[in-house]
Amino acid sequence: MHQDTRRMQAVQSPIIPVVGELIRNHPGTISLGQGVVHYGPPPEIEQAIAQIMADPAMHKYQAVEGLPQLHDVITNKLAEFNGVSPGDDARLVVTAGGNMAFMNAMLAITDPGDEVIIQKPYYFNHEMAITIADCTPVPVDTDDAYQLDLAAIESAITSRTRAIVTVSPNNPTGAVYSRDALCAVNELCAKRGLYHISDEAYEYFTYDGAVHFSPSTLDADANHTISLFSLSKAFGFASWRVGYMVIPQRLFFSVKKIQDTILICPPVVTQAAAVGAMRVGLTYPREMLAGIVKVRRIVLDALSGLGGLCDIPRADGAFYFLLRLHTDHDPMALVEQLVKDHRVAVIPGTTFGMERGCYLRVAYGALDEDTALEGIERLTGGLHKILGR
Repeated sequence: MHQDTRRMQAVQSPIIPVVGELIRNHPGTISLGQGVVHYGPPPEIEQAIAQIMADPAMHKYQAVEGLPQLHDVITNKLAEFNGVSPGDDARLVVTAGGNMAFMNAMLAITDPGDEVIIQKPYYFNHEMAITIADCTPVPVDTDDAYQLDLAAIESAITSRTRAIVTVSPNNPTGAVYSRDALCAVNELCAKRGLYHISDEAYEYFTYDGAVHFSPSTLDADANHTISLFSLSKAFGFASWRVGYMVIPQRLFFSVKKIQDTILICPPVVTQAAAVGAMRVGLTYPREMLAGIVKVRRIVLDALSGLGGLCDIPRADGAFYFLLRLHTDHDPMALVEQLVKDHRVAVIPGTTFGMERGCYLRVAYGALDEDTALEGIERLTGGLHKILGR
């Protein structure tokens, strides 16, 4: 009888389709679940796509690492926003989304049985990718504010550790790690011969004075820092699947082997769209961020009404809050009840590794102001009713 391999049996099932099915079965549900923005790409992508379509050469396979014209605009962005300059020591590779960039990194730096340290709560696709690569994810607890615990990270290192992963601004918590904390992780990686994988998909989404820091800014870190980026959030490119990675030179040929095997080259039409979007520059995501800031305030004000029902750790980035509820309810059962009885969807903390306690992730990037108010009122009202307080 055919069955999944032991390796794939160990990979958790993605939660987003499960909650999506719940939503479809209960029409009128407002989703505070999936991490997407409410807007699409800038209109300038249309001209860029038309130019590609008019060039017969562009319908053939292109460079594994991405179109030169996309490299140019990304290189300018990295220099201006991140203070990063790919060159002799570091290479830029365009990928089909940020998740592919992470998978590329896993396959390039690990052997079966190796270990990769991730911060708990973790981004579930990272944990899944590590397992798919036949490696062992090693979750390390963060503190009560979901900030890095450097002592815990260092104590988790073994002879099989190959990398330490950080996500800042963070999914699922919204935490923004300080420059000092990220530098400390980098120094630890340099000292112990590890890679620092820095996922920066939410780099533009910071609030209340928080500042995003790119660890690869540090010149000496080009040899051990792998930086991952995505257009999905800031430019509304979720379904277009465009991301990129900045990697040490020594990994370049391994990553090219992996990417050539999986997809040969990133889809040219979406790369063309990315060129058009990124030529608009930071004005587009900054303009759109103004609306998300208003929605964030609506959500925060409403969540404050939960009082003693939960803790809401500080979240100065991304577009998430990870609520820590004062209850022994099963998180998934709570999610199901919120959808069925109150028509609002969130994500259970168990999918992010929070097996003890009851946690719910609230995502607000996909909402306009009116929908955000209705959705968060359904959530707070539902929690008061279910938890009886």
